Amino acid sequence: MTELCTDIGFVSANKYGEQLCGDHVEIVEQGENATVVVLADGLGSGVKANILSTLTSKILSTMIAGGLTVEDCVATIAATLPVCRVRQAAYSTFTIIRIGNNREAELIQYDNPRVILLRHGKRLEYEETEQVIDGKRILKAHIPLEEGDVFVAMSDGAIHAGVGMTLNFGWQREEIASFLETVYDGSFTAKTLAAMLVGECVRLYGDKPGDDTTACAVRIRPRRTVNLMIGPPSDPGDLRRMHEAFFGSPGKHIVCGGTTSTLAAEYLQKPLLAGLPLYLDPTIPPTASIDGVDLVTEGVITFSRVLEYADDYLKDNARYTDWSYKKDGASQIARMLFEEATDVNFFVGRAVNPAHQNPSLPINFNIKMQLVEGVARDLKQMGKRIQVTYY
Repeated sequence: MTELCTDIGFVSANKYGEQLCGDHVEIVEQGENATVVVLADGLGSGVKANILSTLTSKILSTMIAGGLTVEDCVATIAATLPVCRVRQAAYSTFTIIRIGNNREAELIQYDNPRVILLRHGKRLEYEETEQVIDGKRILKAHIPLEEGDVFVAMSDGAIHAGVGMTLNFGWQREEIASFLETVYDGSFTAKTLAAMLVGECVRLYGDKPGDDTTACAVRIRPRRTVNLMIGPPSDPGDLRRMHEAFFGSPGKHIVCGGTTSTLAAEYLQKPLLAGLPLYLDPTIPPTASIDGVDLVTEGVITFSRVLEYADDYLKDNARYTDWSYKKDGASQIARMLFEEATDVNFFVGRAVNPAHQNPSLPINFNIKMQLVEGVARDLKQMGKRIQVTYY
């Protein structure tokens, strides 16, 4: 049976004129086999809403991950949240998605738009039970999972999009589900799908959101490993050991760097074929090819761009169109690491490249290490399993 994993991504758009978002998403691992995701929408907007949603999501995710009951969670929220002087209310709506063993999902929802489930790219309605706790109507559901299932949770800014502007009564859940069906592509990451939904909401708001708007997608997908090697080892005697470990690891293989690719070609006893000097991006050196390697690129310059893309991906993913379809080396690495991979193994050589010691070049050994550490850090924040081995 294929090992499955959970891909989680979320995007928020602040209410127009507000510096802080009144929605908050919290993700907590529950041991090794379960993940708890909480999307909270604080009452109102601005600082107060931000505090309410942050407290709610952190408390709920911690308590659910700790195995406490929904009743205990709701009671704690009611007793903890500060009371709004204006509305005389102290609450934040919330959606909880708990994924257990990547085989079952538990949904707990209070006053947020109901979670949309896509199976094979089409919406699938699911049975819910209702429970009243402290006067709050809580909806609960247990859903057996299949590979490819996508859950999309959202704050009510999504269903209010376009009210009195492009739409008379906002964007209803059925219409949102139809939109998701239309744009769905099995290769999209959870983050990409969430970004597309929020982007459409912002468009319906006329680029001036009337409410904080957040979408959080949870995708069940098979594990995929990508291995990346950059730099030769500091001790030439470790070269064979490094190559055996790299090429012996299952999954796709990326080789970065001129010297690194030359040595890899020698190990495989295959020619290193320089690609045509097509500067698909004039600032990124062209790729090459080696039979038995999925991608061969230049090193530091290409990897610097990958780090830029990774940093942006964790923010608003505004540069998605820069790397999602282009064929330069940095774009191809980004797609393989961000979209295809669930597990990434880095094989990093510590040898100092003599070319990088030229004082006229803004490149040194420390920069290469910082690039690898930065990309590894970002990938970990994306939810990837990361292993870095130095030679």
